Amino acid sequence: MSIVPTNVNYTYSLLVQNLYALLIKYPFLNVQVVGNSRMGKDIFVCKLGNGAKKVFYSGSIHANESITSVVLMKFIEDYCASYVNNGSLYGYSIRELFDSCSIFIMPMVNPDGVDLVNGDIDVNSLVFKNAVSISNNFPAIPFPDGWKANIEGVDFKNYQPTCKVL
Repeated sequence: MSIVPTNVNYTYSLLVQNLYALLIKYPFLNVQVVGNSRMGKDIFVCKLGNGAKKVFYSGSIHANESITSVVLMKFIEDYCASYVNNGSLYGYSIRELFDSCSIFIMPMVNPDGVDLVNGDIDVNSLVFKNAVSISNNFPAIPFPDGWKANIEGVDFKNYQPTCKVL
């Protein structure tokens, strides 16, 4: 039976429910809190595997891209199920991958923004009204559907390093 739904708007509270359910079903899953959002929501990182090679994935940097959280959470669920069943995923033996690689996944970088876009913040709250005020400075961007930033209007993509291929 699947834990992670793929047919609903994905919110922070659903992410938390899914993480706890995955931890109960797959106790080898390593889930840690690495920080908090501006509204105090935990920022989680899941670790799959114990290998020396390290890979990092993140989802929902932009608030209106919560589908990336669903994709990553479904991957975590499928990976764990494959590990338990000594199976493979996308042609890779999960047991071999588990021993050779550590995969770190931050499924929802921007939970406040995701909740704003997906309707999980009360429209009568001060937080929502502040977001409306910020959005009024950008009339060409539909609110809240086009909102990409965190709850204070900061777009995280503007603050990450740029990679150049030489």
